[in-house]
Parts: sequence; structure tokens; C-alpha cells
Amino acid sequence: MIPAMQTPTPAPLTDEQTAAFDRDGFLVVRGFVPAARCRALVDEIDLCLDPPLGPLELEAETGYPGAPGGLADTGGGTPRRLLHAYSRGALFRDWARDPQLLDSLAALFHGAPLALVQAHHNCIMTKFPRYGSETGWHQDIRYWSFQAPVLINAWLALGPEAHDRGGLRVIPGSHRMSFTPDRFDEALFFRPDRDDNQALIEHAVNVELDCGDVLFFHCRLLHSAGQNRGDSVKRSLVFTYNRRDNPPLPGTRSARLPQVAV
Repeated sequence: MIPAMQTPTPAPLTDEQTAAFDRDGFLVVRGFVPAARCRALVDEIDLCLDPPLGPLELEAETGYPGAPGGLADTGGGTPRRLLHAYSRGALFRDWARDPQLLDSLAALFHGAPLALVQAHHNCIMTKFPRYGSETGWHQDIRYWSFQAPVLINAWLALGPEAHDRGGLRVIPGSHRMSFTPDRFDEALFFRPDRDDNQALIEHAVNVELDCGDVLFFHCRLLHSAGQNRGDSVKRSLVFTYNRRDNPPLPGTRSARLPQVAV
């Protein structure tokens, strides 16, 4: 479990917190979002889940460990994430542009003007019991194409998150490390079968969150997620932010949707 070094109020971030993010590649701010706002977001998400409102990604489409084998299998219609959250409604847009959230991000970006990335994350992450899959170790930036790998994710927990409920694990400081391509497999997951990788994975910590906590993490941070072995759906709202002067590379998946100046 990560150390409880976070402040009880969401803004402004302290110099100690920004230094911890620079060092570790992640930061948790406890109690960032009040309970009433979280409940409103959960209610809106549940409307999008029943019935599942596309665009979305299904667990069966991933091929990850623990996912249903195909769309026709039991649990084959289980959502993994609801895409295009920013376009789904005012509650989601308001959170993505929340002044305290943007102030915190501005501190982590050391004052650079910000943009919200619509092409990546920009989603409601769900992890269902039984059919929610395991996600291997990876860096988000290995799937993204920008001039510089400086993006930051803001992950809002809308319920308790722990490893046995599908919560994240992270490797502190891995965002500052360089890795040769052979340390990743063909799907760009960090290979746990290598001794050098396994030695690094042994330093991983579980990120345990409560409803209303926000996890900020760097796009180069190695992270993974387990299966949800609880009895309720885990919901998280995840947006990615960038510096405005760091455009996506033309013709790539990262350039398929415009960034939003915030």
C-alpha cells in the first residue's frame, strides 16, 4: 500500500507533493471529490451501463487473462470501459474541467498550459466481478504517439479500489527509467518472465483508493491491474492531460481526435 502522505484538501498541491510526483511518477490526493458529487457521477454512469451505451470496449475483446473467451460466451457482453466520457454529458465534462483538478495538474506540469486528450483514456473504467480481466504491466505511452512522453492521467475512484477488487499496482520511479524493446512482448506488455523485469516488479505497490480519491500518474509509469474478486462493480473516471505545446504525431491514433484546451 502507498504511504498516506496526501493532504485532506484537494488544492493547492504542496511542493512536497509535486516533488513526490516527479520522483515516483504518481500521487494520490485523498478526498478530492465530495461524496455528493461522486454519487451523482455514479448515478450517471449507471444510466450508461444499463443498458450499455456505446461506444464501449468489452472485456471479451481484449483477450486478457480472466476475460470471457468471446462475445457469445457467458459474460461476453461485459463492458470494460465506456469510451468518449468527455462527450457523454455535462457531469463528466465539468469534472474534466474542474478548476481544482486543473490547478493540481498545472502544478504537476510545472505551469505549462494544459490540454485534455480526447484520443486516449477519456473513459469510464469499469471492472465487473467474475468477468473483469487482469491487465498486465505496461506504460501507457507505448500505445500513444506524441512529440514528448509527458502526459499525465487523472484517475477518479468512485468506490473503494484495492488489488483484490481490480485496483492498480504501480512501480514507483519507473517513469524515469529507460527500457529496451525486448523487455516488452509483442503486445507491448512488460515481460514478467525476464529476471530483470521481475526484479523491478518486486518493488511494486498497491494503490488503494476510496471514493473521491484522485490518483495522478505519469504516462511512462509501469502499472497493472488485477481482477475484481469482490461482489460489486468498480467504477473509475479517467482523463488524460497534456501540455498544449506537445501535439500528437500526425497520422497516428493519438491524432484522431482534437485535444481540448483547458
